[in-house]
Amino acid sequence: MTALARQRGNWWHRWGEETLSAYLFLLPSIVIFATFVFFPLFFSFYASLTHWNLPFKPSFTGLENYHYLFTDEIGAPEFFRSIRNSFYYALGVPLNMGISLAIAVLLNQRLRGVSLFRTAYFLPTITSTAAISVIWLWIYHPADYGLLNSILLKLGFSPLRWLRDPHLAMPALILMGIWHGMGYNIVIFLAGLQSIPTTLYEAAEIDGAGGWARFWRITWPLLGPTTFYVLVIGIINSLKAFTQMHVMTEGGPLGATTTITYYLYQQAFENFAMGRASAVACVLFVILFILTLIQFKVVGSRIHYE
Repeated sequence: MTALARQRGNWWHRWGEETLSAYLFLLPSIVIFATFVFFPLFFSFYASLTHWNLPFKPSFTGLENYHYLFTDEIGAPEFFRSIRNSFYYALGVPLNMGISLAIAVLLNQRLRGVSLFRTAYFLPTITSTAAISVIWLWIYHPADYGLLNSILLKLGFSPLRWLRDPHLAMPALILMGIWHGMGYNIVIFLAGLQSIPTTLYEAAEIDGAGGWARFWRITWPLLGPTTFYVLVIGIINSLKAFTQMHVMTEGGPLGATTTITYYLYQQAFENFAMGRASAVACVLFVILFILTLIQFKVVGSRIHYE
C-alpha cells in the first residue's frame, strides 16, 4: 500500500508540475486575450446600457440605447439603413471569390513569369487601405482628369459622378473592395489548389475528362474547406469595412454608403454618444456571430475535411 500510495503521489506531483508549466506558458496569451478581447467586449456591453456622452460620466439607463436603435422614429431608420448598406456591400464577397478563384486557377499553371503575376496581384492586399482609397478617389474623380471619366470621354460617353451619385457610390466602393482584397483570396485559393494531388487530374484526363469536368468533379469539391474559409472571412471583413467609406465618401451621398461601422463611428466620434455607439457595436457582434453560425450550419455541414 505504501508503494502504491507513493506511486500515486508521484503521479499527482508530476501531473501538477506539468499542468502548472502549461498554464505558465499560456499565461501571457491569456492576459493579452483577456485585456484586448474579453475586457473590451464586456465593457462595451456595459457601456451600451448607459447614457454616456463625452466628456460626462456614464449613467445607467438600461435598454434605452437599443430602444433608440430599433424603435425610435429618428434613430431606427438611420440604423436599419446602415445595416442594409452593410449587407449591400457584402454582396461583393461572392463576386470577389469567383474572380479570385479564376485567377488562382490560371496562376496555378506552370507558365513562365507566373511568380511575377502572383506578387503583383498580392501587392494591393499589403498596401494601406487609406492609401488605396486615395488612389481610387483619383480613379473615380468626377472631373475629366479622373481615370474612369477620361476613358469614358475618349469613348464618347458622358462622365459619371461615381462617388456623388447615390446609385453609383456603393457599387464603386464594392469594385474598389474587390480589387483591394482579391490578392489575399488568390493566395488562399492557390494554397488549396496546390494541395490537390496531381494524380487525380492525370487519372481523370486518362478517362477522357475535359477541363471543365476536371474542375467541377475534382477541383471544386476538394476546394470546399478553402472556399468556406474565404467565404466566412470575406463576409466578416465586408461587414466591418470602414476606411474606404471614411476616406472616399464619408458615408454619403445622402447616406448611401453609411454602413454599420461608419454609423458607429458617427455616434462615437461625431456625436460623442459612447453609450449608443457601444450598443451599435454589440448589435454588430451579434449579427456577425449569427451569420457565422448560419454559415457553419448550412455550408460547413456540406464540407468534408480530409
